[in-house]
Amino acid sequence: MNKVVMILLALFLPPIAVFLKNGAGKDLIINIVLCLVFFLPGVVHALWLVTK
Repeated sequence: MNKVVMILLALFLPPIAVFLKNGAGKDLIINIVLCLVFFLPGVVHALWLVTK
């Protein structure tokens, strides 16, 4: 998928970006928990996974 689209998804809908990049797994669970606790760590985690 286009890198720019993935980065935009990571900024606005982090769990969806993580799911599209890595599928359902531990990274998705971690990202959902981070987004529920506070949104910014979820965004950072998603950006890290999308750009690595």
